[in-house]
This record gives sequence, C-alpha cells and structure tokens, in this order.
Amino acid sequence: MKLLLTSAGISNPSIRDALVELLGKPIGESSALCIPTAQYGHPWVGPGARAWQFISGKSQNPMVDLGWKSMGVLELTALPSIDEDRWVPLVRETDALLVAGGDVLYLCHWMRESGLADLIPSLTDTVWVGLSAGSMVMTPEVGDDFIQWRPPTGDDSTLGVVDFSICPHLAPDGEPGNSMAVAQQWAAGISGPAYAIDDQTALTVVGGTVEVVSEGTWKLLT
Repeated sequence: MKLLLTSAGISNPSIRDALVELLGKPIGESSALCIPTAQYGHPWVGPGARAWQFISGKSQNPMVDLGWKSMGVLELTALPSIDEDRWVPLVRETDALLVAGGDVLYLCHWMRESGLADLIPSLTDTVWVGLSAGSMVMTPEVGDDFIQWRPPTGDDSTLGVVDFSICPHLAPDGEPGNSMAVAQQWAAGISGPAYAIDDQTALTVVGGTVEVVSEGTWKLLT
C-alpha cells in the first residue's frame, strides 16, 4: 500500500501533486472510497453533521471533493455484519481509500474488527489517504495525549504499518492546534521517531521510503 499521511487533507497544490503521483493517473480517472468511521468515536466530532460533511465533500478538509471518477462509502462498523465477498472485491478494485480524522483508537479497533487491517498488506497498488487520525492509525503508537476512547481490550497500540509516529495540526503558539512545545512534550513519551506536521504538510510512504511534502511547517522529533 502507498500512503499519503496528512494533517488536514489535500490542503495545497504540493500535496495534491503528491496524490496524483501516488495514484499514477489523474484524480478524475481514479476511484475512491471514503471511510468516516473514526469520526464516530471522537467526543468533539461524533455522528451527525460532521460525518455527513465528510462523506458529502462539504468539510473543511479537501478529500472527497477533488473530482474523483467515482466515490463510495466504506463504513467499517458495518462490515462484520455482511459477507466479505460483498466488500473485499470493492476495496481491491478501488484506487484510493480516503480516511477521515476523529478518534484513532476507535478507527484502529474497527479496522481490526472489520478485517480491513488484515487486508492492507495485499493492497499493494492502493493509496491510503489519511486525515489526522486516519494518518496516525498507520503508526506504532499515538501517545496518551491523543487517546479519548479505548477498546474493550484496553490495547492502545495502532497498526504499525510505518515505524514513526505523527503529531498533526502543528500550529504557532496561541493558534488552534498543537504548539511545538506541546509536540515536543508529546514526543518525549513516544518510544520511536515522530513527525510534527502542520495542516499544510503531508508524508508519503512508498516501499518504506518516507518523503515530506510541505508548504508549511514540520519537524522530525527524535
């Protein structure tokens, strides 16, 4: 799987160009499925208006509204109740999975419960486009600062597809988001390397190679 891990979606031309490069063709010739699941688990987001805004492409984070050839919804909480042959072929033939932000452990739990996590290693040509928690779920750990919900098992690990962690929404002191001081304090509790990225920054990961795509501010914290 090819990864485009963003803080705030396809927020500038550089990140859009990176997406097109990962797809290997124009967005208008590519199919996508959006995954709103993480939103339901976060106390500041939840079900309702924001889930509809993401799915309908009316959110403040450009993802669904980029002019895709086709768009569908993949709701992970529903997948355990239907046969795999109804959704696995759909995922395999889709060019991109657009994964909303929200609660990262809630998303991780339902990725495991639904079977999507097990499917990821075989999706070699698919582009995973993560937004905030949708990016963080691919890391090994997120740190206590980003945990609002815990699964019944109490397991606070994430998928570990990449070997670094992410602090999204880096922002100058006094502005909404995470200040550099907050990011550094968070990183002190993370066992491996971590990137602090603002809403104009994304990370691409292809074949284990990480590249930073940014029109804003970021820092590698070790």
